[in-house]
Amino acid sequence: MKPVKIAPSILAGDLGNLRGAVETAMKGGADLIHVDVLDGHFAPNISFGAGTVRALRAGSTAPFDVHLMIERPGYAVRDYLDAGADRVIFQAETIDEPSFDALFAVVRSYDRQLGLALKPETDLPGWAEAKLGQMSTVLVLTVNPGFSGQRMDVKQFPKIERIAKIIADRHLETDLEIDGGIDERNINEVARRGGDTFVAGAGVYAQQDPVRAMANLRENATKARGSA
Repeated sequence: MKPVKIAPSILAGDLGNLRGAVETAMKGGADLIHVDVLDGHFAPNISFGAGTVRALRAGSTAPFDVHLMIERPGYAVRDYLDAGADRVIFQAETIDEPSFDALFAVVRSYDRQLGLALKPETDLPGWAEAKLGQMSTVLVLTVNPGFSGQRMDVKQFPKIERIAKIIADRHLETDLEIDGGIDERNINEVARRGGDTFVAGAGVYAQQDPVRAMANLRENATKARGSA
């Protein structure tokens, strides 16, 4: 069974001290630093440009998990790869199979990783299911993208279970990443359904002790996956 990975989302941190948010994540043993990129069109918010990733990259040894919630990812992917993104995640709603193939070629030319994200109303496309072996992660959003602090949509649990089964049946190394409303109270439910990588924003940074919160998330998820 794959180990649990915790990926604090710095969008929920102190936006006036993003380096501090990264340092907090590192103190808590973050496996990934999750960077939500929003363009104000695909999702109703504007967040980080490639320059932000570049500025923060030097302060962290953890991989940067850059989630491009933007309408035209093909125009921006090289900027984020050049800035230091280790894994770039694209929204399934913004690409088709030919554009995925083109993006995959670009990401692989940098020797980096690629993932695909699904909004709550989006099922895994057939073409994407066939190409799961090319993906380092599938990210299931359990909230609508745009803002931190939303409550998890539990109607996404069957989708998580379906994708987890496909990954397991095909013996793939693809991570199943869950993003949206993750906290200490519900991470066990998501982990039991097959999630192994957990993006937590308010579930880390809105807590009194973010470092302790990360430890609790990891402990709860690990126990749940062991009992599944």
